[in-house]
Amino acid sequence: MGKIPVTERVTGHTELIGLLAYPIRHSMSPTMHNEALKKLGLDYVYVALEVDSESLEDAVKGLRAMRFRGCNVSMPNKQRIIPLLDKVSEEVELTGAVNTVVNDNGTLTGYCTDGIGCMRALSEEGVVVKGTKITILGTGGAGTAIIAQAALDGAAELSIFNRKDEFWDKAVETVKKINEKTSCKATLYALEDQDKLRAEIADSAILINATGVGMKPLEGQSLITDPAMLRPDLVIHECIYSPRETALLKLAKEVGCKKALNGLGMMLYQGAAAFKRFTGQDMPIEYMKDLLF
Repeated sequence: MGKIPVTERVTGHTELIGLLAYPIRHSMSPTMHNEALKKLGLDYVYVALEVDSESLEDAVKGLRAMRFRGCNVSMPNKQRIIPLLDKVSEEVELTGAVNTVVNDNGTLTGYCTDGIGCMRALSEEGVVVKGTKITILGTGGAGTAIIAQAALDGAAELSIFNRKDEFWDKAVETVKKINEKTSCKATLYALEDQDKLRAEIADSAILINATGVGMKPLEGQSLITDPAMLRPDLVIHECIYSPRETALLKLAKEVGCKKALNGLGMMLYQGAAAFKRFTGQDMPIEYMKDLLF
């Protein structure tokens, strides 16, 4: 794909990239990708498409029919989209979740970059994952990807909490795979068991919230409400970036946690990995940091 004048954002050759999620109007992904495309002079446009689980199948058919270059996928579609694709990557086979789909001449391939994004965001802040114990809240698409990548990156132990909801059985399978295929010890607990949650956080170096609690429509809420469950030497990573300071991060600030990170870094780095899949080019990271942060 050749370069075009940055003022000509749509041409007769413009290729489309979508974002399938619900809700999604708050997302910064369209801004991030379009600014990166503009910076590099690439003839693509990235659009947010509000697609829920009921309309997902029709949406995927539409992407294929209209020859979208691909799409990103967020809640609630990361796991539900897999049966609608032609093939998936190795990391998807491990995680059971997709956040990036590439359309190669009608063949739709699913990838997962969420875990890569989260681990790189922590690394960029000087947080060491290898050899540590991490407590992770949530086993949806993002949570599962983070669990898998943390194990692959050498985390010693993962304490995983989820409600006994639609994701529970899948989480059991994921934990089994982690224990069989990596050297990491993974254990799944019911989120309803607050005493166990308290004990596992107390023994962890990092706490990651990979649920949607804290963003719309649950803005202002947190799965952790007791400040005594946190401590100053604990690293908090919030996968949510809108709002930039969630209730959990406010609590971490009150406690004085040494690192309390929102999801902007994760968004940037998972987006950069997807951008490479879509365009074949590297996202201009430093430029995007200046723009977004």
